[in-house]
Amino acid sequence: MEITIAELQKLRESEDHIEFKEAKHNYLFAGGKRVDLKDRRRCVLGCIVALANEKGGRLVLGMVDHMPHAVVGSDFAEKEVGELTDEIYERLGIRIEATELYEDGKRVLVLVLSVPSRPVGRLLRFEGVPLMRTGESLRAMSDAEIFRILSE
Repeated sequence: MEITIAELQKLRESEDHIEFKEAKHNYLFAGGKRVDLKDRRRCVLGCIVALANEKGGRLVLGMVDHMPHAVVGSDFAEKEVGELTDEIYERLGIRIEATELYEDGKRVLVLVLSVPSRPVGRLLRFEGVPLMRTGESLRAMSDAEIFRILSE
């Protein structure tokens, strides 16, 4: 997966199946200790499940979500990218690609996860809930959307 920071900065979240998160420090991999389900979904696994359920896309950590997506850097999974991809496969059963990009010679990490589409006729779930993206939110999939996917 070859992509540059300049190319990422031109992409739009909804139109280009991409999700940008600042994720400078301590971004959650899974729901963590949060109690509210809506808050628990705001994590790497939640985003990956939602993207995969919508035919795949990219999750970018270390860039702001508003245009032009300035680089802020991320220490998420620094020096642990192989372990990250293995853990995602272990938990979700899907293989992702990860690429680290750097800008202006400074120690800025942008981790790009290329998320494949879910298998045909199968939903992915995070904590038992099939997720989808709606604007800036991760929401439980509607019954109609679940039926559509299971009927493929």
